[in-house]
Amino acid sequence: MVIAGLAFGIMLGMGSALETLCGQAYGAKQLHMMGVYMQRSWLILMTMCLCLMPIYLFATPILRFFGQEEEIAVLAGRFSLYMIPQLFAYGANFPIQKFLQAQSKVMTMAVVSAVALLLHLLLSWLFIVRLGLGLPGAAASLNISWWAVVLGQLLYILMGNCPAPGRASAWPPFGISLEFWYYMFLVVLAGHLRNAEVAVAAISICVNLSGWEIMVFIGFNAAISVRISNELGAGRPRAAKFSILVVVISSALIGVFFMALVLSLREVYGVPFTNSPVVSRAVSDIAVLFSFTFSSTASSPSLLVLPWERMADLVAYVNLFCYYVGIWSGMISGVLLQTSILTGITLCTNWNKEAAAADSRIKEWGGSVVNPQSHCYAS
Repeated sequence: MVIAGLAFGIMLGMGSALETLCGQAYGAKQLHMMGVYMQRSWLILMTMCLCLMPIYLFATPILRFFGQEEEIAVLAGRFSLYMIPQLFAYGANFPIQKFLQAQSKVMTMAVVSAVALLLHLLLSWLFIVRLGLGLPGAAASLNISWWAVVLGQLLYILMGNCPAPGRASAWPPFGISLEFWYYMFLVVLAGHLRNAEVAVAAISICVNLSGWEIMVFIGFNAAISVRISNELGAGRPRAAKFSILVVVISSALIGVFFMALVLSLREVYGVPFTNSPVVSRAVSDIAVLFSFTFSSTASSPSLLVLPWERMADLVAYVNLFCYYVGIWSGMISGVLLQTSILTGITLCTNWNKEAAAADSRIKEWGGSVVNPQSHCYAS
């Protein structure tokens, strides 16, 4: 999941640059440029897939280097090899996806995705449950489903439903990639905790659930990016500003809804993902903190990719500081808070009472206590 999530974040981030270009071209009625942008984006993303392949090929030693347990590293490395076709599906999919989004072909994308989801469920049942293929079966199901999405969308374009097939800033893709890398980094950190298998399982469940929510806001992200690009390309800045306001308010309300849902189901929301009572209990224990991530991060994914060139660098720097500097700042803050609380407990402790309690325990165990006031050392 960490390896695939890393690649997914890079591909989605790089593809997000196409949202701005195609959106502005569509708003300015330069339809012929949309196909040019899509073809160039294919070339760039496929080249990036080749650059990312070593991460898949050497996933096991990489995970060992980061301190993961041997069993987890070996299984993840084997699964990564099976998932290489999905990597290239990412590279082919996102340019097509952004090309269609810029033209508001939302229903087409929804139908293709729904068919691919049903195909994925059928293949998962066939390969994993019926044939018992395990990891290779799960990988085959994911690979086929992703390529089904690519071929379905491409077929729609080639059937003549879209126009035939500037320089983009490099910072907006980097900004949205940071959002995904942050969650994958949490899974890696969980592998260093005590009882790593339970910790990784619990964090993975939370990350997957958070990923479901983020996909809603990534949808808003695509919608707002295309809408603003269209409005700016058509010379309507006030309409662009109003669109941002609508998305921020909608995202905040949806975030509050998800937070309330997790809190109300905190004892059972992890059950569908695991048959381990220990993992389920661990997921329930972090439900309160996990629920607050829904409300606190609701609006940020929707606004990660702003189509103003002059603001792109600022967005990337904000992400870099808040996520990566924030990880270590959060760790330091947590350690300082822990130290402060323990120091306060120490200062407020009645040590005479603790000594009396220790005296009582020793007497219960059959020992004796030496009175320090009457004790002396022989010369």
